[in-house]
Amino acid sequence: MIKKILISQPRPSSEKSPYYDLEKEHGVQCVFRPFFKVEGLSAKEFRQQKINLLDYTAVVFTSRHAIDNYFKIAKEMRITIPEDMKYFCVIETIALYIQKYVQYRKRKIFFGNTGKIDDLVPIMAKHKAEKFLVPMSSVHNDDVKNMLDEKKLNHEECVMYRTVSNDFTEEEKNNFNYDMLVFFSPTGVKALKKNFPDFKQGDIKIAAFGPATTKTVAEEGLHPDVEAPSKEYPSMSSALNAYLKKRKK
Repeated sequence: MIKKILISQPRPSSEKSPYYDLEKEHGVQCVFRPFFKVEGLSAKEFRQQKINLLDYTAVVFTSRHAIDNYFKIAKEMRITIPEDMKYFCVIETIALYIQKYVQYRKRKIFFGNTGKIDDLVPIMAKHKAEKFLVPMSSVHNDDVKNMLDEKKLNHEECVMYRTVSNDFTEEEKNNFNYDMLVFFSPTGVKALKKNFPDFKQGDIKIAAFGPATTKTVAEEGLHPDVEAPSKEYPSMSSALNAYLKKRKK
């Protein structure tokens, strides 16, 4: 029976979150507890990379953190992002999040369907004339860089935020009794192992968002029971809903 689900993200700010619908429909309890914190670089730290935001005609966003920190740094550095800037996002939910900072309809916004960067690259390749900036976390690999190099796209990666572990208290460790753990990044999976070095999965179900997270789950000797996004289930909440319905049957 799945009764208590740990969602490794901050509590949703909206009352209309699909996770609250899951609670009502399936009688489960969703506990929101981020496994790591994201800290934005200061403008001073960012300047050390010698990157001028206005040298680029397009930005590639792989997460909401990247969006938040891109616009935060622009504001701190008193840079006005041009109206004709193009935005390329790995999935529509991230593309829609840009509305927090700019008017959606006026912009040129492109997005992939699967949440994977390799699904977005062919769309970017149709805009070969652009100069792409790719904001990233301090923890990243060269997969994106290699893919864009392969397509001979003009691009530059930069670090805009860092990821630090949000360690569990002794009390939290003693009360760690969940039927399911939901991860959204490789860092979250690694933070679980850092806080609980002897963690054994047993009957605990694991949900992983994104191919890199799924891969890290396997590398840590665990197995994912739910994987998202997919064409059928673009969000984690829709994948969980389908999984819980299937279990009921």
